[in-house]
Amino acid sequence: MHLPFYETVYDGKDRWIFRNPRNRSEIFSRVCWAMSKFPLLVASASAAAFLAAGGHTLVPKELYDPACDIKGNISITSGERIYHVPGQQDYAATRIRFDYGERWFCSEAEARKAGWRRAGR
Repeated sequence: MHLPFYETVYDGKDRWIFRNPRNRSEIFSRVCWAMSKFPLLVASASAAAFLAAGGHTLVPKELYDPACDIKGNISITSGERIYHVPGQQDYAATRIRFDYGERWFCSEAEARKAGWRRAGR
C-alpha cells in the first residue's frame, strides 16, 4: 500500500511504517516527481481508450469508410428518423446535416438498432 506524500519505511520487524515528510522541500520533491509522470499517465490512458474502442475513437467510422453509404435523415416536419439506402428514389437528393443529428450508417441493421426506419420510396 502506498499513501501519497508518505515515505514507506521498513522497520526491520516485519512491518512497514508510513512516515510523514519532514519538511516542505521533501513534499515539493515528491509532488514534482508525481507531476513528472502525469504526461505519461495521460498518454497511456488515451492509448488504452483508443485501442479499447477498436481504434475508431478519433474519427467516426461512417466518415471515412465508403461502405457506410446509408443516409440517416430526420424529417423537418415530423421529426421522424428515416434512413435511405442507395437506389431509393430520394437517396441522391438527401443531404446529411450533422448539426440536425443526421448521420451515416454502415448497415440497415445498425440503422434499425439506432431507432431509424427505412424510407418508403
